[in-house]
Amino acid sequence: MSTPPPTTSRPAVRIGVLVPLTRPGWVEAGQHLLAGLELGVREVNEGGGIDGRPLELVVRDTAADPKRAVAAVDELAGQGVAALVGEYHSVVARAVAARADALGVPFLCSSAVLDALTDEPSEPVARLAPAQSHGWRVYAEFLLGAGHRRVAVAADPSVYWASGTQILRNCLAPHGGSVVEFDMRALSPEAVCEELVDSGATALLLLVGHPEPAVSIVRCVRRDPRLGEVLVGAPAGQPEFAEWGGLLGEDGASVPFLRYLPERLGELGLRVEAALRERLGGAPSFVAFEGYDAVVVLADVLRSAASWPQVAVEGTRGAISFSRVPGIGVWQWAWAPVQVVDRDPAEPGRFRVLHTG
Repeated sequence: MSTPPPTTSRPAVRIGVLVPLTRPGWVEAGQHLLAGLELGVREVNEGGGIDGRPLELVVRDTAADPKRAVAAVDELAGQGVAALVGEYHSVVARAVAARADALGVPFLCSSAVLDALTDEPSEPVARLAPAQSHGWRVYAEFLLGAGHRRVAVAADPSVYWASGTQILRNCLAPHGGSVVEFDMRALSPEAVCEELVDSGATALLLLVGHPEPAVSIVRCVRRDPRLGEVLVGAPAGQPEFAEWGGLLGEDGASVPFLRYLPERLGELGLRVEAALRERLGGAPSFVAFEGYDAVVVLADVLRSAASWPQVAVEGTRGAISFSRVPGIGVWQWAWAPVQVVDRDPAEPGRFRVLHTG
């Protein structure tokens, strides 16, 4: 799949796009990311393209599979794409970053947050999304501010979930807090409720796949009268998307999650929001804004032949530039705005900002 360039006699500048568009990938996130990328490309081309050459997206579905993504990187590099962009899943983005670095192909990671996107410092790889250690630290601040010191996590096995658990543990421990882990390889949603009662935790965080088992865990906890005061949270952002609300209704409200939007959008953000809403047929997620901003960055790089640290552009969520951040091997925008948000129980289609960082 690719976006057709406008009619022109000059060859297109081709960008390889990596997005999850089929299960077990997070499909709705992939759709929003692609919508933002496509809108950005349309506007670049309407403005004359890259020195008169149109931008063209060459899209590959990763389906949350690192091996499939690496094969796509090899294919796209063989086709001579000018850069790679995208990916939502951290484990997949890490595989893409390693291969792009080895091949020397520029890769702008739009949406994955795992700190260790590469094992060693990389010149070709940059990232828009805030690193997990930054965003999840903000989430831990929210938990502490709300009085939660004993926190349980229902976790699938994954380097991403394990990293998140350790970040939470490191942030809570200095304040007398602790984290108890529930291994979802061994527990049913009903068993999670039993473990939660025994643990004494006042919050349960869903570090699991979406829609399942996340949706089933929420339903079980909401229906257990012993757990009526327990906060259910989802720092990775599952409640951001319409599918969550459609599956859970009122049960999906009051589940705090991270999103990367400012408190108020500026003029560019509002215009892009309206265009994305029309394109998606509903409210755009922060992931759609990440896609649009990724094209803004790439267009600047391609027009000026600049390197990542020379980028200075205005995105939908603020001024974007890249720097070296201690402990992170890629060029990093430090930082996109971070919010802790939930769906309003009085109106589940509306979001409430609970904390900003």
